[in-house]
Amino acid sequence: MNEARLAQLLAFLEEDPYDPFTTYAIATEYLKSDIEKARYYFEILLQKHPDYVATYYHAAHLYWDLNLHPEAVQTFEQGIAKAQEHQDQLALRELRSAYEQYQFEVDDD
Repeated sequence: MNEARLAQLLAFLEEDPYDPFTTYAIATEYLKSDIEKARYYFEILLQKHPDYVATYYHAAHLYWDLNLHPEAVQTFEQGIAKAQEHQDQLALRELRSAYEQYQFEVDDD
């Protein structure tokens, strides 16, 4: 984790607490060192910025890594629906592919 980058992002968030990109950047920065803080920021995004499609891929993977299967499934499915709604074909392909991989791996367990 880049401490200087994180400090700068947190300062940006303090200036504009409604900016989803800054919250997303903080969440992804925390993925490198503090999974619970990453989860906290991803959940803020899911609650306050449900149309920020990029969130769903990383949040679903985070739940997957934490063995929170119902949350992972729900997040993948919501992300797929949001990507369709926003006609974001790249995000849609990535989410579908990741969800299929998730289902395959869960079925193998």
